[in-house]
Amino acid sequence: MVLQTERLILREMGSADYADLAAMLKDPAVMYAYEHAFTDQEVWDWLNRQRARYARHGFGLWAAVRKSTGEMVGQAGLTMQPCEGEEVLEIGYLLKKAFWHRGYAREAAAGCRDYAFQKLGAPKVHAIIKTDNAPSIQVARAVGMKPEKKFTARYYSGERRHYLFSLSSPTRPAVRLEP
Repeated sequence: MVLQTERLILREMGSADYADLAAMLKDPAVMYAYEHAFTDQEVWDWLNRQRARYARHGFGLWAAVRKSTGEMVGQAGLTMQPCEGEEVLEIGYLLKKAFWHRGYAREAAAGCRDYAFQKLGAPKVHAIIKTDNAPSIQVARAVGMKPEKKFTARYYSGERRHYLFSLSSPTRPAVRLEP
């Protein structure tokens, strides 16, 4: 277990999570923001990319599991993502459709935000969200993020406009300007 929230446990994913991960990544309704449902090989690539992130950074996208049932409701976590030539620490989340509109994305994102600030000492967290992805924009705002800028990012479906949302650590020391 990496972290827990009121209703969720976030933990590293392994090969045994393939079926749950595939249920999300191959579902066109879930993948609407990507405009691309994954193939079997792309699901394995995604899982292996997370495992490489765990080894390299100590974090990645984790399985989000309901405490009450042990069922994987989705994934959420932290990744380093490119944004206009630099890397930013991003909070990411994706849920199985059966678990939408229950507050799990907000709860997981808040847990990841707190983990980034409290455990990693990150000065800032971000969310990269397609400009037409209203539910994810709502989650970012709910955990305190504000839009910083618009930019173009390339994903599976081509170039799309995105917002970069961000939130600075509440414990970040104030910057002092020397005369």
